[in-house]
Amino acid sequence: MTVPAVPSVSVQNLPQISQDEKLRDVSKQLEATFLAEMLKSAGFGQTPNAFGGGSSEDQFSSFLVQAQAEKMVEAGGIGLAEQIFNALKEK
Repeated sequence: MTVPAVPSVSVQNLPQISQDEKLRDVSKQLEATFLAEMLKSAGFGQTPNAFGGGSSEDQFSSFLVQAQAEKMVEAGGIGLAEQIFNALKEK
């Protein structure tokens, strides 16, 4: 039985990510993390006392909060990512 050859991938053929794109991605991640913490502080994702999902809901609520914060950033966020990006770009 022969194993088919794996095609080699040249590093030159891979798309290059610009420094600005990397900085913008990091800026968006920081804004999402900030928003997730703000949502947690506001009580978002906490299990209601009556008819809550119990401990399993508590364990996964942080994932929900983080996903919703990321969606907020995708929708334009609060402008923090742009400020972070501009500050990082100046450096």
